[in-house]
Amino acid sequence: MAKPNYSFEKRQRELAKKKQKEEKEARKKQAREAARTPSPPTPE
Repeated sequence: MAKPNYSFEKRQRELAKKKQKEEKEARKKQAREAARTPSPPTPE
């Protein structure tokens, strides 16, 4: 029976976590950019 490669599994989990974190940061950054961009002032 083959021995499980725990270090490979751990590395895959770490990469998945890193990817999720980067995606979350990208979404947060996009939301900040959208909120920061002011709408054109309305003439009064």
